[in-house]
Amino acid sequence: MMIVFKHSTMMPFFSFTHYKSFWRSSIAFAFAFAFFLTFLLIANSLTLQTQSTTIPCNKDPYKELNLIPNPNGTVTRPNKPPQSPPAPDPNLNTLVLSKDLSINQSKSTWARVYLPRVALDHSSKLPLLVFFHGGGFIFLSAASTIFHDFCFNMANDVVAVVASIEYRLAPEHRLPAAYEDAVEALQWIKTNRDDWLTNYVDYSNVFLMGSSAGGNIAYNAGLHAAAVDENQIPKIQGLILVQPFFSGTRRTGSELRLENEPHLALCANDALWELSLPVGVDRDHEYCNPTAGNGPARMGMIKRRGWWVLVTGCGGDPLVDRQVQLVRLMQRKGVRVVGHFTPGDYHGVQDRDPLKARELYGVIQTFISALN
Repeated sequence: MMIVFKHSTMMPFFSFTHYKSFWRSSIAFAFAFAFFLTFLLIANSLTLQTQSTTIPCNKDPYKELNLIPNPNGTVTRPNKPPQSPPAPDPNLNTLVLSKDLSINQSKSTWARVYLPRVALDHSSKLPLLVFFHGGGFIFLSAASTIFHDFCFNMANDVVAVVASIEYRLAPEHRLPAAYEDAVEALQWIKTNRDDWLTNYVDYSNVFLMGSSAGGNIAYNAGLHAAAVDENQIPKIQGLILVQPFFSGTRRTGSELRLENEPHLALCANDALWELSLPVGVDRDHEYCNPTAGNGPARMGMIKRRGWWVLVTGCGGDPLVDRQVQLVRLMQRKGVRVVGHFTPGDYHGVQDRDPLKARELYGVIQTFISALN
């Protein structure tokens, strides 16, 4: 693969269409087409070397996150973000239909499936995006309005079926509970006979996708799924990791530079991990830091499955250095990966800014189209 650094622009040096035609016309790589690995960086915006400096956050994680611990090990979440109901009625004047389907009643896991209306009038089946929402593993839901709107618009713009998964939250259910729920969701998708899935989904064109903590889940669930029998899950084409949520015990340059960034302050970040990771481990656990311990070796499973990976991020996200490091490590391990990084902005910008979300949908649509 080739790495192309562009400092003056955030657009790829080569278009996805260029990658596709280049590799398909190349005899040496006739077995598959490939993308050039492109990092899109601003001059001096990223510091890729981890720092020896450590900034301790000795705050009470419950107070830091505004959680009230209960004697039975659960927590009370005083803030109640708005939620939106599904809209399954085809007679409604809406661009995207949606409905909730139970996955595992004993775990209270379910999927909200989004079906673009255009699918009702076309015989060709659509890609499936299996989406995992953000919220630091601790907050929010597939029904949260912020993610309902995101998935609704993504289904419409990308022209894909979206299955947004409701997984168990920490600290009541620490990791790997969310990863286990994600793999179970994939097995459920493979066997479920709901008509929206069977009539409109191309089961050979499935992508695991998530934003923030959901990006972490998509990545780790992908590793878990790569270890199970291929016949138990749909055919996964790739992973789409939007500002994936990773950390480590050593601070990166972007974490130090953006220590007090209001959308994801450093101490809040540490608190989320303290309440999400298995008890007794630190932030260099492989769930949290894919570049530490056995993490790099586990990437071999992605390579062996032949999956593509899209990682997106922005210069104003404290986690951006870790995201770029992830792409670089994947490239060294032979994983077919594309990095797409933009200037400025902040962690979770696509959830709050419709224009940024629409730009992201375009990147995702191009990525998917180039693989077909």
